[in-house]
Amino acid sequence: MAAKDVKIIGAWPSPYVMRPRIALNIKSVDYEFLQEQMGTKSELLLKSNPVYKKIPVLIHGDKPVCESLIIVQYIDEVWSSGPSILPSDPYDRALARFWAAYVDDKWFPLLRSIAMAQGEEAKKEAVEQVEEGLVLLEDAFVKCSKGKNFFGGDQIGFLDIAFGCFLGWLRVTEKMNNVKLLDEAKTPGLCKWAVIFCSDVAVKDVMPETEKLIEFAKVLFAKFKAPPPK
Repeated sequence: MAAKDVKIIGAWPSPYVMRPRIALNIKSVDYEFLQEQMGTKSELLLKSNPVYKKIPVLIHGDKPVCESLIIVQYIDEVWSSGPSILPSDPYDRALARFWAAYVDDKWFPLLRSIAMAQGEEAKKEAVEQVEEGLVLLEDAFVKCSKGKNFFGGDQIGFLDIAFGCFLGWLRVTEKMNNVKLLDEAKTPGLCKWAVIFCSDVAVKDVMPETEKLIEFAKVLFAKFKAPPPK
């Protein structure tokens, strides 16, 4: 498939944009990466995703597909000759989707709350909640991986992509707030998994460098704290 037939509208710092990029890499599909600029929305984005008006969007031919995990599932189904991303067993597939929803709906908002916390006590509470979530995900890793390197077993799967794309922002949160979230004593499986995931050929060129992401985060936080224009 030629790159011009497959496009991703996104931005490099976005964990959600990483998901379809990794999925396409796993399937060995060439694609064109159309970067959106922070604070603006291109006409192509607004046309391709008029409902949510947000990234990422996969454009396959002339058909747009929106929402990161929906895009990953679409990629898995369309390029079925490549390695499978979703588990073949219905229960394993349901389990992967459940934990992916947990990561998006519960865990990542908690991670973001550390940066937004006002005062040491609020930050401490936010850190504890993130750590509790990681312990839950450690247990999920043990059950899903069945002793293998990834949630998906021998290779990167749906839940690896869903959760792994937040590892860059987890590192940023650790460094900027002087905390340790992934702890070998509490989450040994996740610590080992994180290293293997980030070094995988489908991931390593997509995962942003921590220092580059920190610089972006500083700009982002400054923008949020700026007074509204008059």
